[in-house]
Amino acid sequence: MLIGELSRRTGVHTHQLRYYEARGLLEPHRGANGYREYTGDAVLTVTQIRRLLEAGLSTEEIAYLLPCATGAAPELEACDELLEVLRARLHGLDDHIGTLVRSRQALHGIIDTVERNLPAEQRGCGSVRPEPTPA
Repeated sequence: MLIGELSRRTGVHTHQLRYYEARGLLEPHRGANGYREYTGDAVLTVTQIRRLLEAGLSTEEIAYLLPCATGAAPELEACDELLEVLRARLHGLDDHIGTLVRSRQALHGIIDTVERNLPAEQRGCGSVRPEPTPA
């Protein structure tokens, strides 16, 4: 199948598929006309890539893990090296979440201080920008 068909079948834009190819995650064959030609297995591979990206893995990590993947979930072959990569990514995410929580707490503290120091006559009079409304 050509890249447009793979895009339609997976819901992934063609530029993303080309990016996956550049990162070594997809390996199409080139037809005589130079067009990318994918096998039926490419649909499963793209599904696996998308699910692993949703888990917060980088394309470099996915390239390492993909040969161990089976099924759309995907299920990964159990091995110590694989667990090491997954645990390292989880540790990185936990660190990032911790940093975000600390930043959020600090921002709350700054907002509280500003609100306490705001003269009563200026509260709600339009001198302070309104909070953005969630979409």
